[in-house]
Amino acid sequence: MNSDDEIYDVVDMNDQVIGQATRKEIHEKNLVHRSVHTLVFDPQGNLFLQKRSLSKDENPGFWDTSSAGHVDSGEDYLTAANRELSEELGISEPLQSFMQIKACEDSHWEHVMAYTCTTRQPIKINPVEISEGRFWPLNEIRETLSKKNNFFTSTFKIIFINYLKENP
Repeated sequence: MNSDDEIYDVVDMNDQVIGQATRKEIHEKNLVHRSVHTLVFDPQGNLFLQKRSLSKDENPGFWDTSSAGHVDSGEDYLTAANRELSEELGISEPLQSFMQIKACEDSHWEHVMAYTCTTRQPIKINPVEISEGRFWPLNEIRETLSKKNNFFTSTFKIIFINYLKENP
């Protein structure tokens, strides 16, 4: 199945399902839908970031959370987060819910549930989804974010800034 034909739940601003639509239709019409993002840390506290494939329709070539993706129709947030972690990074870890973002323009009209985990497992990036990835020290991310042209996705910026507020 072409990714444009994947079916997602369309939700209202209170995150209640009001219908279904294809990925293509959701993005063309800016319909509210759901996504998950996970921050994966190594035992030293470095954060793995993925660089989105240049073939992506949103934010190609930008640095993003460790793993991310849409919630399929009928799927819950945690199941989607575990699926994306396996599909994109080839790992499985217990996930901790960290924050939720209400759908807005900066989140591309997605209600976002963010998770965190720590891994010692080797990460095997999915080259269809990700062009590269690496663990970053948090101070390097902060420094890079402060530069004008930093090439991080808007959703990553929201999640990371909120993570730092709760984990100074």
